[in-house]
Amino acid sequence: MVEQNPKTRLSKQQYARLKAEINTPYRGLRQFIYIGVGASSFIGAFVFFFRVLAGRDIDSSLPNLMLQLGLVALIVFLWRWEQRR
Repeated sequence: MVEQNPKTRLSKQQYARLKAEINTPYRGLRQFIYIGVGASSFIGAFVFFFRVLAGRDIDSSLPNLMLQLGLVALIVFLWRWEQRR
């Protein structure tokens, strides 16, 4: 048990928040990265979808579209996995 100085006592909310941060360090940073990469991938998928739909440069647009959709799926998976932990 840790001795606490009356001047440095933490509220129960602060203690719970610090304990959660110890259990999952950098969770906020990881979520920020997931949002950034997910948004970028979604925008890329949007652009390549309309390039394929317009029939422009399908040989390179279709693989890029699949890559962007795969990245979106990966980010969704990682986000949900992060939320379950």
